[in-house]
Formats: sequence, structure tokens, C-alpha cells
Amino acid sequence: MPPGITPSARQERVGIELRKMRDCAGRTTAQAAALFGFSRTKITQIEKAQYPISAERVRMLACDFQESDAAYIEALGAMAEERHRGWWEEFRGSVPVGFLDIAEMEYFSKGSRSYQVSHVPGVMQTEEYGRAIFKDVYPPLSPRLLEARVEHRVQRAAVLMRDGAEPYSALVHEAALRMLFGGRDAARRQLDQLLEYSELPHVTLRVISFSTNGFMGAGQGICYARGPVPRLDTVQLDAVGGPAFLHEQKHLENYRHIIDVMTERSLTESQSRDAIRLIKKEL
Repeated sequence: MPPGITPSARQERVGIELRKMRDCAGRTTAQAAALFGFSRTKITQIEKAQYPISAERVRMLACDFQESDAAYIEALGAMAEERHRGWWEEFRGSVPVGFLDIAEMEYFSKGSRSYQVSHVPGVMQTEEYGRAIFKDVYPPLSPRLLEARVEHRVQRAAVLMRDGAEPYSALVHEAALRMLFGGRDAARRQLDQLLEYSELPHVTLRVISFSTNGFMGAGQGICYARGPVPRLDTVQLDAVGGPAFLHEQKHLENYRHIIDVMTERSLTESQSRDAIRLIKKEL
């Protein structure tokens, strides 16, 4: 990358995938570099997203590494040449980098499935709900940084409202629906917004009630984002120290299974709306 320009999460993913390819082929950085007359250092920089690579060179490397998945190679080449700097870049330096990576992942996703146990999904949060969450950050945020995080959180919702929005499926545990972030009135307004989102044709909202059987992964926030091809899917996990992103095929398979089980044990869409309305009355 040019000096002073931070690589995007997608550019980093290109480097990660090229490194995987090279490792599977049993090739060294020196051998890969010889294809272009590069130094081995430049291949290392490409794999760390510190140096740009064209789609054509992605194809050349894939051929040299004997990668035969044409759709995967073309998708990776398109990602390599992507120079889109999204709306989230306005917040660089004001919100944690992991939050920017989440927004980028959501923007480019071909469909997402999420699960939340203690919060309403970020893309569905109202402004006052999000502000209440960020007010609890320790050490406390300055007013400027607090407002930046709230504004960033609110702008993420655009991914659900844009023309041609991709499918979004949200599994929300009953515990999250009963948490009073911002107080009872704010919580009720948040539930109203969830009901509004649930009526969108591309949105599926299902509740996991306290009465369901337990399942693996119940205590951790998860988002499974589809890439342009399945090998470029991403799992994002919530953590106190910031979001974690997983790309290994074994992790993708594992979390697809976990979310499938969660979905099987959730209420239907109609039952979920009824449950949200009942919880709103009880608050």
C-alpha cells in the first residue's frame, strides 16, 4: 500500500488467501517472487497487504500454485483491485479499527446471519440504545469519541435499507430483548424498531427463548457473512478486546453448523414478533 494508507480488511483478506495458496502449494516466498522477478520481501508485503497486487498477478500466482477454483480466483482478483473507500473511513481514528472492519464486512457481504445474546444486533440498534451502550465503556469516552461511536453505529443500519439489500437473518436471545439499555422507554422504542425491521422482505428476525434447549456457542455474539464465493465467507465473533475475524474453512463449517442449530431451536418469525410484543408490554 502507498505510505500512510491503511489497508482495508478486504485487502488484508487477499493477502491471507494468497499466503494460504502458497503454503498449500509448498512454495517459498522466493519461489513465488521469481515468477515476477520480485524480491521475496515484496511477496511478504503483498501477503501482509502492504503492497498492492493486480487481478492479473493474482491469476498468475494462483496458476503457479496450481489453484483450480476459477470462481474463487476471479473473486479474489476483484477484491485485490477494489479501491472503494467506504463511509466508515470517515471514522478512522475516532472508532476502533475493528468497528470499521465490521462495517466493511457488512457492506460487501452477500448475505449475513447473526446471533446476539446480550445486545440487539448493531445494525438494528436505535441511536439512544447505542449511546447507552457506549456510555458504559471504561475508561469513559470523551464526548467527541462517544458521539463518533454512536454515529458510526447508526450509519451501519443503512446496509439494511439500501436498494438491493442482501438477505439478513438475525437470531436474538430473549435475554437481549429484556436488557434495559437507556431505560424502559428506550428499550421499548428499540423493540418497536426491531419489529419494523422484521417486516422488511429481506430481513428474517427470530427469537431464541429462555425455554429452549441449550446449544454450543450460546454465550457469544456471532456474525456469519457470505463472501462472493463460499471460500471467502467470514465469521466475526464479539469479544471484550474487539471483534475477531475467522477465515479458515474448519471455522466456517463449524459456525455454519452452530447457527443452523440455533435457527432450528428458535421461534418462528411470527412467534418471534409475538414474543417481542409481549416483552414490550412486560417492560
